[in-house]
Formats: sequence, C-alpha cells, structure tokens
Amino acid sequence: MLSIALAGKPNTGKSTFFKSSTLIDVAIASYPFTTKDANHGVSYVRSRCPCGELGVRETCEKCSSGERLIPIELIDVAGLVPDAHKGRGLGNEFLDHLRRANAIINVVDTSGATDGEGNLIGVGLHDPTEDVRMFETEFSMWLCGILEKKWRQSSKKAAAEKTKIERVIAEQLAGIGVTEAHAKQAVLSSGLDPERADRWSQSDLASLANLLRVESKPMLIAANKLDVAPEGNLEKLKGFGYTVIPCSAEAELALRSAAKNRLINYTPGDRDFEVIATLSAKQRDALEKIRVLMKKFKGTGVQECINHAVFKLLSQIVVYPVEDENKFCDSKGVTLPDAILLPSGSTPRQLAFAVHSDLGEGFLYAVDARTKMRLGEKYEMKNGDAIKIVSSC
Repeated sequence: MLSIALAGKPNTGKSTFFKSSTLIDVAIASYPFTTKDANHGVSYVRSRCPCGELGVRETCEKCSSGERLIPIELIDVAGLVPDAHKGRGLGNEFLDHLRRANAIINVVDTSGATDGEGNLIGVGLHDPTEDVRMFETEFSMWLCGILEKKWRQSSKKAAAEKTKIERVIAEQLAGIGVTEAHAKQAVLSSGLDPERADRWSQSDLASLANLLRVESKPMLIAANKLDVAPEGNLEKLKGFGYTVIPCSAEAELALRSAAKNRLINYTPGDRDFEVIATLSAKQRDALEKIRVLMKKFKGTGVQECINHAVFKLLSQIVVYPVEDENKFCDSKGVTLPDAILLPSGSTPRQLAFAVHSDLGEGFLYAVDARTKMRLGEKYEMKNGDAIKIVSSC
C-alpha cells in the first residue's frame, strides 16, 4: 500500500488533516507536539470508476455515484522544529518516520498564526514561507548526515572497485527509499563528477542530499487554515516551485463528521454537500460558512492534496483486474471487484504480481476487457484499464 506522510512544524493542522481523512480519533490541540509519535491510518484516493462507460454501473457495488475510493496509508508525523537533524525537539524520531513514505504533504499554517516552533502568536505574525525553508533544510541535512557517516570509506572503495557511485548512494540510503535511479538523477542534476566522488566536499554532499530529497520524496504544500490567512500568503508559498493546494482540514473534518452522523450527503473531494436532516441554527450557520469556503476554493482541498500526491507526484494509475472479460467481474460475479494502484507505465505482468505472486510467476498473457484484444507482457496499461490475466497457475 502506498504511504503518504503529513509533515511540517507543530500546530499546523496535520492531526486535523489526518483525522478528517481517516476518521481515526487522534489528539488535536493548539499547542506544539500534540502528536508525539506517528499516527498511521487508512485514507483513500478518489478516482472515477469505469463502470459507467463499460455499461455495468447498475451491478457495480464497489463505487459510490461512479466514484471509486482506493485505500492508501496516511502517516501523521510529529512536528518538525529547527535543528531537528541535530536531535532538537523530537528530532530524528520525526525524520525516521518519513523513511517509509512515498511522498510528502507538507501541511503549512498559511495564516501565519504560529511561530517557527508552533507556538500561537497571532494571525499574520509569522511568514509561512520560513516553515517551508526550514523543512527543506532539516530533511536535507538529515540525509546529508547519513551520507557523511561512511562517505570517505565507501567512495574510495567504489573508486577502487570501479563501482558506480549511484549504486553506493542507493545502498547507503536504501532504508529511506532512495533508489539507484534517484541517485543517478540527483548526481546528474548536481553537476558533480561521479568519477571523483571520493573528493566531494561536505558542501557537495549537502547539495547532493537536497537533490536526493527532491527525487526520492516528492512533496506538495497543503496551504492549511487558508480561511483565516492574510491576503498574499498563498502567493508567497507558490514561489518555491511546489504544487500549492488551498486547504481547510478543519472544514473537511466537520463535513466528514456530519456525513458520518447522516446530517449531510458528502463524499471526500466533492465541491458541495446536501443537507439530509433537520439541523439546529448553529449547525446550519457552521455548514453555510463551510459552503462559502468550498465555493471559493472549489472544495476543502484535503482530498485534492491526497489525489495530487498519488496521481501527480507518484504518477500512479488505477487498474481493474477481472476474471470474466465479458461481464467485467470475478468468479463470484462481483463487478470490477478490485482497484489497484500501480506506477504509470506498468505492464500486465506487474499487475499479475500485484494480485498474487503465483499469478505473476505463471503469467502467459492478458486480455483488454474493453476491446477483448490479447495483450503481451510489454503492453503499458492505462488509467482505468480493465484487464484479465491469463496464467498457467
């Protein structure tokens, strides 16, 4: 299962974002380090189900109004403070929690109401761009510290054995999810001479670590608390080159709670909601304020953050394995029973392995359920493909 980390300094709304996306009860408070250990939960990425275009919507029970929700792991990481890479605050504990994440949603307090360490100081009194710079610095310096530990020894050994330095980097940072491909691109972007890696300076390694962070942990900014943010803060955040998504985790949590209590009809990612129960005046006023916010920003932004992380940052597609290519169902007659996330460019054989290792080992060919055409193992699947796997197992 893909893992997305919610990161940033304390008191930005990460835990509210997490709770609104998972409906798991977690501590939420307006002071730093409410989250002292990482919270793990299941959230969902939203994708259009192909049942409508395939003509099987009436029998598809796996989607809601033609929308499919596909599970991912969400990690609510403890807050990051300056000098965390030196052990300050929760320090390396925070950074260690990012090891398993495939991508990062950096939740930023766009209102500027909290200082660099997450203490409340008043709306507009802090520049949120400083928090983005701090995150970049702390994460990169943490990676640099890991590289430096054995760099002289490993780089000299690589030179003597004529091993590619990219492989050495990948091996040293394998536990953080850095691959040889990530290392190769980072070295190329750095302009450093891979043949003289044993002579790279500390400054060279710091620059390389920053590029490795960008390559291995793609990130977007959730511009949270935007409903109370001073004008101009959103534009400031866009200056870093990341995707910046306006966000109100508090509004999303209110909507999810109201939907859970059957007060409204609402699916995460919708741009509006429908009231289906009698509400008190206080409830009506609160929901109407949220509706105004949603119209302005085209939703609460929470689901958009998750979808962007999965489909854009990680370039994932959704594929639907079926056993009966004519009825688009499994052996029990369940229509489009599974929706599987795979990297863009994945092949039917990779889909087979994702379903079951035995299916992958015995892979013979695949069938495009739409066209009924036979597909070879090198066919690159597309988002929304319904595929039958033919295997000797």
